[in-house]
Amino acid sequence: MLYYLFKYLDEAYNLPGAGLFQYITFRSGIAVILSLLISTIYGKRIINYLRNKQVGETVRELGLDGQVQKAGTPTMGGIIIILATLVPVLLLAKLDNIYIILLLVTTIWMGSIGFLDDYIKVFKKDKEGLKGKFKVIGQIGLGIIVGVTLYFHPNVTIKEDVVLKKQGIETVIKSTSPEVKSMETTIPFVKNNTFDYAEVLSFMGDDYQNWAWLIFIPVVIFIITAVSNGANLTDGIDGLAAGTSAISVLVLGIFTFVSGNIIFSNYLNIMYIPNSGEMTIYIAAFVGALIGFLWYNTYPATVFMGDTGSLTIGGIIAVIAIAVRKELMIPVLCGIFLAENFSVVLQVAYFKYTKKKFGEGRRIFLMSPLHHHYQKKGYHESKIVTRFWIVAIILAIFSLVSLKLR
Repeated sequence: MLYYLFKYLDEAYNLPGAGLFQYITFRSGIAVILSLLISTIYGKRIINYLRNKQVGETVRELGLDGQVQKAGTPTMGGIIIILATLVPVLLLAKLDNIYIILLLVTTIWMGSIGFLDDYIKVFKKDKEGLKGKFKVIGQIGLGIIVGVTLYFHPNVTIKEDVVLKKQGIETVIKSTSPEVKSMETTIPFVKNNTFDYAEVLSFMGDDYQNWAWLIFIPVVIFIITAVSNGANLTDGIDGLAAGTSAISVLVLGIFTFVSGNIIFSNYLNIMYIPNSGEMTIYIAAFVGALIGFLWYNTYPATVFMGDTGSLTIGGIIAVIAIAVRKELMIPVLCGIFLAENFSVVLQVAYFKYTKKKFGEGRRIFLMSPLHHHYQKKGYHESKIVTRFWIVAIILAIFSLVSLKLR
């Protein structure tokens, strides 16, 4: 909204300083400051409101140190993250940008699923919350919306050939190819680093590219479901999900900025995606919201994000990665989520296998998800969280290096 107001003031009255709102970097800076202020200042008020309404966490007895003391801690804190993200975005972003629209839909959609799950746990006193199948249906629904939009919307395009030249001290655009619809994505750490989903169907004949959606949309559904579940599983100890997510999202912000800038994308020899740079403002607000939330969520936490926050975080990360054509980077960039997911899958599969073969179920980990395994080994949760953050930073650096290392 402010973007359109200052754009009008700049064009109509040439108001000094109004032109700054045309710059993504300026609006991103304002967005991160505003989201930090909202999440830290108003976050406290939201926490007090949740406490007064007795919206407390119901803790299952798992035999973990410090677990009982967390009972009654306000949950649904994901509301803080959502509000601190949406307000700056609505004020500062181009609301007619298709990528911003998709991220707004994702935030509200996944936030609603998570809120319903938390509501059932808290007010219906059902520790299981929303049935798993309904969560999956919701994730699939979002995957279909995102996949169909990215595949069919006319404004989701790339430019394949951009030629720049030096003109004095400035770099100017000499020529560009037309914007084209393409299902190409980026393969990290390889020289010829593009992959077209349509190529999977090349055996279907000359018009195989018209059927690329048969591959692309299921891939989008899988990624959104996997990443949102991974974020949900990671949200098990104070500060873990919010901290690791902030690191991953910050890297995605760099990807969106350079992919949406014709000069930087050409210099780095990466795919130029018109209009995608606007997502940088959304990411800046999101990072600010996560860091502000950490103020209250670090050990000992005064609020938990609940599924309201964790499912939303996972959905947003997945959609940004897909939109900026970096979804194949997710196993590296979101390695913590991947490890948490696999620890549960391996634990359950091995338990069922050994029970069938030996008559009793055996375990690989002392407890899954993975962070609980280290808790069972006697590590304090602050040490676990800090070390997981360090691993997330290392993975983030590897992801950034992919811009040039091929």
